[in-house]
Amino acid sequence: MARIAFAAACVLACEIAAAGEQKYEPLSASVQAGLHRSVADQASPRLAFASDAEGMAWLAAMSKRLEKHVPDATTREDLLTTVHYEATRAGLDPQLVLGVIQVESGFRKYAVSKAGARGYMQVMPFWITLIGESGQNLFKLRTNLRYGCTILRHYLEIERGDTFRALGRYNGSLGKSRYPNAVLRAWSGTWEYKAGDRVIATPTAYAGESR
Repeated sequence: MARIAFAAACVLACEIAAAGEQKYEPLSASVQAGLHRSVADQASPRLAFASDAEGMAWLAAMSKRLEKHVPDATTREDLLTTVHYEATRAGLDPQLVLGVIQVESGFRKYAVSKAGARGYMQVMPFWITLIGESGQNLFKLRTNLRYGCTILRHYLEIERGDTFRALGRYNGSLGKSRYPNAVLRAWSGTWEYKAGDRVIATPTAYAGESR
């Protein structure tokens, strides 16, 4: 039994090996205020498609792919609906966000990295102090995805739309290629979806980046 437990722990560690940490950086008052507004909205998550039929088609396709990570159908639907809402709200491709979650936490709600990053999108707790409100729980689905999508959008703006570099910032590994390439592979592979959704940014990998 001990060997089985040890093996399971090793598998778990390997799955979240790419989880990193966002680096604390001082923000200007205007940027801090803007990010605070971004995490404060309380509207209910919903699919943001032109028609219910498109939304249901996307949900069915993504649910099938996610089943091995999240077996419960209700939990899966709630997660996917929230991913689509929060990603679209932040101007991100939901498929990119699914790729980030896969690489960061393996779709584990209560994942915690060595650095203390939490939840699906591995958000560092300092963000609550910086742009949020005391008492917010990063293990809550909506809160975690709201922060994660807001932070990733912030990094994309810093990097002038360069997805590769923004992902490096998000993971705390700017200048290295392992993490961005892993997310880009998941985005353009596992989570690729072409049936009418709009791609916000195109996956690109820089072969010359150091690992």
